Amino acid sequence: MTKTLRLTTAQAIVKFLDNQYVSMDGKETKFVEGFFTIFGHGIAVGLGEALDSDPGQLKVFQGRNEQGMCHVATAFAKQMNRKKIIPCASSIGPGAANMVTACATATVNNIPLLVFPADTFASRRPDPVLQQLEQSSSLATTTNDAFKPVCKYWDRVTRPEMVMTALINAMRVLTDPAETGACCISLCQDTEGESYDFPEYFFRKRVHRITRPAAVEEELEDVAEVIAGAEKPLLIVGGGVRYSEAGEAVEKFCEEFKIPFGETQGGKSACRSSHPYCLGGIGVTGTSASNILAKDADVVIAVGSRMSDFTTGSKSLFKNENVRFVTINNSRYHAYKLDAVKAVGDARVTIEALAEKLRKRNYRSAYTDEIERAKAAWDKELERLGSIEYTGEDFEPLIKARDMRTIPEFVRLTDGKITQTAALAAINRTIDKNATIITAGGSLPSCMQRMWKTDKRGGYHAEYGYSCMGYEVAATLGVKMAEPDNEVYCVVGDSSFQMLHSEIMTIMQEKKKVNILIFDNCGFGCINNLEMNHGIGSIATEFRYTDGRKPTGDLIPVDYAKIGEGYGLKTYTCRTVQELTDALEDAKTQRTACLFDLKVIPKTMTDGYGSWWDVGIADVSEKESVRKASEEVMKERSEARDY
Repeated sequence: MTKTLRLTTAQAIVKFLDNQYVSMDGKETKFVEGFFTIFGHGIAVGLGEALDSDPGQLKVFQGRNEQGMCHVATAFAKQMNRKKIIPCASSIGPGAANMVTACATATVNNIPLLVFPADTFASRRPDPVLQQLEQSSSLATTTNDAFKPVCKYWDRVTRPEMVMTALINAMRVLTDPAETGACCISLCQDTEGESYDFPEYFFRKRVHRITRPAAVEEELEDVAEVIAGAEKPLLIVGGGVRYSEAGEAVEKFCEEFKIPFGETQGGKSACRSSHPYCLGGIGVTGTSASNILAKDADVVIAVGSRMSDFTTGSKSLFKNENVRFVTINNSRYHAYKLDAVKAVGDARVTIEALAEKLRKRNYRSAYTDEIERAKAAWDKELERLGSIEYTGEDFEPLIKARDMRTIPEFVRLTDGKITQTAALAAINRTIDKNATIITAGGSLPSCMQRMWKTDKRGGYHAEYGYSCMGYEVAATLGVKMAEPDNEVYCVVGDSSFQMLHSEIMTIMQEKKKVNILIFDNCGFGCINNLEMNHGIGSIATEFRYTDGRKPTGDLIPVDYAKIGEGYGLKTYTCRTVQELTDALEDAKTQRTACLFDLKVIPKTMTDGYGSWWDVGIADVSEKESVRKASEEVMKERSEARDY
């Protein structure tokens, strides 16, 4: 007779998750670290009771904003190379809806995130329950249906026994490198507390193997044949290289066959920046070294990359009319992109198997000194970017927009004299080599993909798949939880900081020493540049007082150091590069979290370097400046690949 345990649905969830493990390359890891939650009425007495009564080895973390706590969990899972997760639970309604953005962020980046939003009553007895969204077309539709398009797996538990298949299927997706992303298990409030005689074997230790499937022989031959005919191949390092821990294998591959490589945002720091064939970022946010060689490449080898338009330069970067694409990806969906010749499999074992086939063909690229010359030119540009200083009203900004009045106004109000590129260079040379840096949406990832150098594998942590502003501060906590012994820094724009910095309180509560660097330029600088460089006025992107209709008044200065002080952080206000350097050195001696308020001159981010980004500009307009910009966009579109 099967032994059973009488448990509530919520108690069964906790007990099950506490016994899940993953194994990769023979190393076993406990998969679930704990729970992040904000208890509301829909979850507190169900899942809350289970976590209070018997959490097992699971830790419980208190979030401040449901989106924010999910970003913490996503960053933690990413920095743990997807071998650990922190599930997130919320109440019904607005609490649940707040997690939708974070689920989309995790899914786009192929990061495992498990969420448990509370739902309406399965019995419908108290309908409409507090915070219930009612749809007259279907009583079965709730807020939690919004998770369906942003999750890789979705389920709703209306009976206790349903939780068994729901959890098993969530584990199937969460531990699958090709399919992982957000998983949503919606919990009806009354079902959370209902009990059932669960079979004891359901709670036994489970080890989910993260395997390395090799590409099939035929696909390897196809790929090898294409590369063997290449004179100037270029390899793109995507996030899949990082999660497969294939950085060293890719470096050896490129060395042996003399193939340069560029990096995506997700792939950056999978390989060492100091590697002689590393060209840095590629695409719209790429370096001149990567983008110059990309134009002449006759074969592009994308390893573990989704090939987003920022990577492919809106399909205009690769100018060789005979260029062919090769993909190595454990996702068949991504491998099929760009009409590529594909090899579907794990990045590391596939690149090693491919090397053997190229070795038999005695292959080596035809590059002479092009790689070295491109890298030398970029190193010179990096030196220039890192030394640009404000010199007064004749200051030449990096971004050339039609209206430059913001610069002297900003300097007058803030006394800020730091350029964005000089600040990043100072941070890069001052912090410890084993530190991890975090960034997300805006202009900072563009500058950092070009400028940041690290030889620490996983030392660069960017969320740019969804370009989710507000990720940075929360992610800093997640990364610190994954790397408690290392210094962790995030660089965040003032706009992004204003969007979501609620998890600072959780940082303080958990006593985590992190470093938050706010780049204050009084606005959405990246999009302001995009507007003005396409003939549009500065509309709703600068922090200005309004006349009730348009922002025509002065810039609004903000003292971010005082905000940090209010939370109890050690804070610094930096108006020069020297002040920034001194503050970074002092922060190394601190035991509490630190916040840096950097007064960064607008229009001093990097731009261009041989790439182009397609945007949906108006093709008719009353403004001549817009019409002119539209003509330029249409010209570029005509020269880009249609598919």
